Amino acid sequence: MKIYNTLTRKKEEFVPLDEKEVKMYSCGPTVYNYFHIGNARPFIIFDTVRRYLEYKGYKVKFVQNFTDIDDKMIKRANEEGITVKELAEKFINEYFIDAEGLGIGKATVHPKATENIDAIIELIKKLEDKGFVYNVDGDVYFSTKKFKEYGKLSHQSLDDLELGARIDVDERKQDPMDFAVWKAQKPGEPAWDSPWGKGRPGWHIECSAMANKYLGETIDIHSGGQDLVFPHHENEIAQSEAATGKPFARYWMHNGFINVDNKKMSKSEGNFFTVREIAQKFDYEVIRFFMLSAHYRSPINFSLELLEQAQNSLERIYNCIDNLLYLREHAEDREMSEVEKEFQNKLLGLKGKFIEAMDDDINTADAIAAIFDIVKEVNSNITANSKSSKAIIDFSHSLIRELGGVLGIAQKQKEDKLDSEIEELINLRQQARKEKNWKLADEIRDKLKDMGIVLEDTPQGVKWKRI
Repeated sequence: MKIYNTLTRKKEEFVPLDEKEVKMYSCGPTVYNYFHIGNARPFIIFDTVRRYLEYKGYKVKFVQNFTDIDDKMIKRANEEGITVKELAEKFINEYFIDAEGLGIGKATVHPKATENIDAIIELIKKLEDKGFVYNVDGDVYFSTKKFKEYGKLSHQSLDDLELGARIDVDERKQDPMDFAVWKAQKPGEPAWDSPWGKGRPGWHIECSAMANKYLGETIDIHSGGQDLVFPHHENEIAQSEAATGKPFARYWMHNGFINVDNKKMSKSEGNFFTVREIAQKFDYEVIRFFMLSAHYRSPINFSLELLEQAQNSLERIYNCIDNLLYLREHAEDREMSEVEKEFQNKLLGLKGKFIEAMDDDINTADAIAAIFDIVKEVNSNITANSKSSKAIIDFSHSLIRELGGVLGIAQKQKEDKLDSEIEELINLRQQARKEKNWKLADEIRDKLKDMGIVLEDTPQGVKWKRI
């Protein structure tokens, strides 16, 4: 399995420190609002990376934090007239609602910055003892020039980074690129006691401390959006490696940006959407499928038309599953024939293509293409007229479910129960067809469609599905 490492700018064979367990840290949300579609992409992508690693037999210790104290949170809490803690609790709960809808599994640990203040202070003290930070009136800054490898993740020199960076001008800093690891309390702000006075942690130090506490000094994979490469992840490397003298993360994974209707997503453009808003128009699973339909490092364009295409594509997979389940009820309970065994081998070859795609830097686009190749073969070879065995039907069904499960799609079970009114209408239509009363049969079909039930007449009988 190969992963593109932002640190080395090349695909590398993935070899974890412990051959049985992968230690993975992924930057989570700042919980001051519902998360938007730009946030959703890394949450979905790195959940899929974790799923695939587990599929390959690794135990994955996966940490995704909640940033529950920062400037945005303080501002929003003040606007709402509630405490920062109340704001955080509200939007952590909302995060889990959307995450569950998107099929994002819970992390092994979801640490909050405010619950790890001791670990953060301990890390800053280590940096202070080694001369990497300095205190100005209770604000503690990391000296970037003292960390000789600063810029190694973004592949730019300190001077180049300074030219391109939007940085707060603060004459108290020794260098414009120095960043705060501890901020002195301002009036009305939440604060904690520290050796440098009352204050709160800087954003970058929070992730370093939590990764260190829950995963150790060196981790296997650190992931997040491309926008976090600089300054967030660059600063995490600097302060973590300055404190420990060891490599912080061995593989850095970053997903590409999302554009909305070919424009950069922003509130000023009026094209800023939360996942919750989109989920009112499309099923959460459609959003997940859409995000996986492009390679994670590529930029992706988001539009309602593209979501409709994703919805139709996902429906093709479910239609194939429903068809297999229906045909199984009427299939012969016997061993596979020689022809079916050959077909099974063909499907196993396509499974190999799926694994090959995922092994090549988590290429979900090609992995989905392999699933559609399987669907196409199944639709052509297991039909109402093929007299297939239950054995080949079960194999085909479980394969689609298995590979879909790696991506977190195509796992829903069909609701088998119909209410008595719908069952009665289907029976009435069947009776009308027997009596060749086509007008009544068509009227009942149309009525059922209005009720969300579509019928399909097959040699084995009538088949239904919900729309």
